Amino acid sequence: MNPSQALAEVLVDELVRHGVTDVVLCPGSRSAPLAYAVHDADRASRVRLHVRVDERSAGFLALGLAKVSRRVVPVITTSGTAVANLHPAVLEAHHAGVPLLVLSCDRPAELLRTGANQTTVQPGLFGEALRWRHEIPAPERRAGQTAVWRSAVSRACAAAAGALTGWAGPVHLDVGLRDPLTPDDSHDWPESLEGRPGGDPWTAVASRASRTAPGIPHGAGVDDVPRTVVLLGDLPEPAMADEAVRLAAAAGWPVVAEPFGLMDRTSVLPHGPLLLTCRPWLESHLPARVLVVGRLTLTRDVAALMRLVDRVECVTPVPDWPDPSARVGRVHAWEALSATEIRPRSAEDAEWSARWREAGRRLAATPLWAADEPSGLAVASAVLETLAELPGAATLFVGSSQSARDLDWASAGFATPVTVVASRGLAGIDGCVSTATGLALAGDGPTVALMGDLTFLHDANGLLIGPHEPVPELTIVVVNDDGGAIFSTLEHGDPSRAAQFERVFGTPTGTDLAALCAAHGVAHERVTTIPALRDALRRKASGIRVVEVPLSRTGVRGARATVRANVAAALA
Repeated sequence: MNPSQALAEVLVDELVRHGVTDVVLCPGSRSAPLAYAVHDADRASRVRLHVRVDERSAGFLALGLAKVSRRVVPVITTSGTAVANLHPAVLEAHHAGVPLLVLSCDRPAELLRTGANQTTVQPGLFGEALRWRHEIPAPERRAGQTAVWRSAVSRACAAAAGALTGWAGPVHLDVGLRDPLTPDDSHDWPESLEGRPGGDPWTAVASRASRTAPGIPHGAGVDDVPRTVVLLGDLPEPAMADEAVRLAAAAGWPVVAEPFGLMDRTSVLPHGPLLLTCRPWLESHLPARVLVVGRLTLTRDVAALMRLVDRVECVTPVPDWPDPSARVGRVHAWEALSATEIRPRSAEDAEWSARWREAGRRLAATPLWAADEPSGLAVASAVLETLAELPGAATLFVGSSQSARDLDWASAGFATPVTVVASRGLAGIDGCVSTATGLALAGDGPTVALMGDLTFLHDANGLLIGPHEPVPELTIVVVNDDGGAIFSTLEHGDPSRAAQFERVFGTPTGTDLAALCAAHGVAHERVTTIPALRDALRRKASGIRVVEVPLSRTGVRGARATVRANVAAALA
């Protein structure tokens, strides 16, 4: 056995002992020892291997596998630009709190800074976007290394999972390897390579019992303040949304929720984000306190509400809190939710809360847009409602651009649980196909992704799945308006800027999605009506399939203005 082979086999064995079930691998020569080791582990059914030829897609696949499962998922690359291509996924994992482990292979120390091929300075490549990083030097044929290697894996897995901090996130383990890089069993290794007896990890790290954010002092629960509105944003774990919604329901606090997470949506104001668009109604029903739970990223109406209210507080599960407008006056650790003491509501407070709930019911009962006429809002509503009807625990991944905003407006209350997931850490359109693929591979129920054509095309390589790889059951609904619809809803889409808009913001591509899917052997279906979309979603996916819904970007700005007017009329 040669040194690189010994190190690789020990690292993979220790990862399995720490509960790793899925490994993503990119091809490369310097990473060959790890490729052989993880391939052997896959054949022995110790892990499930996913091979991808594009490192950027591989990083997001690993992120998707880890995002909801909360299990550490390693992604293995060779040296050089291969590692740099993981940076977008690392940044998303950092900001979203996803347990991602970058296991990059490197040249030995004597080849660094010598001009050796495919060699750069890999340690520190990801800057501050890591929970922990470490370099394992190229192994040598001598005793005394096995414990060090296994200990490093223990530290890496603990840091990625946030075992001691409660703050999961990316970790970078850079591994030096010397030739030979292929297995060689002609020599014995000078010490035992075995781990702890019974398959135990080298160092078992007890996880924190609570999700208390480090740096946020422990204390009492959240004050039970009359006329409180809860603004619920994205959280690291989907089920955390339900914890916040249950407290709010017990306290009688209205909840305006972004669509992300897993929660009892019957306890959330239907079309709550739309309620915030009606300034006259809002000003006559202002809360005394806004309680922000999670990170709000979708609309400017949320920031406008917080500017109208003097008392703004925040509950956070991470060692920081979201406050871009500098309005937050008090921050609570996550455990404060369970420590909150609820008092009986006064008649005045109960009446005020009832007016908010009644406003939500009025919006839910009002046709705010044509439900069966193809539009971004109608598509988003149909996808979410149809998923709620399907048997099993469904998951919906939504792209970060216009699709997320359409879903935000379209969400209404229903009891059937649907887990809604998005990449809101940095809200980029990078890697969305691959992230959705990871979610589908890690889950049990039906998985659907909703995204625009630019988001889909940005990760077209996510469709590159080789014939020997696990294939997800995933339906990708692509709203194809040939460009960036979101910009037409912003100041850039003002008609006075039409001369510049189409080329530098609209960015049409004219891509034939059916041909693209055919090139990858992916099923494609084009639907032009909302009933046809619902029928397509009711059919069980076999592998990856794309359901394309062609729309026009013309009139998107005006259509959203009409929705706002309909909301104002319903609340007048």
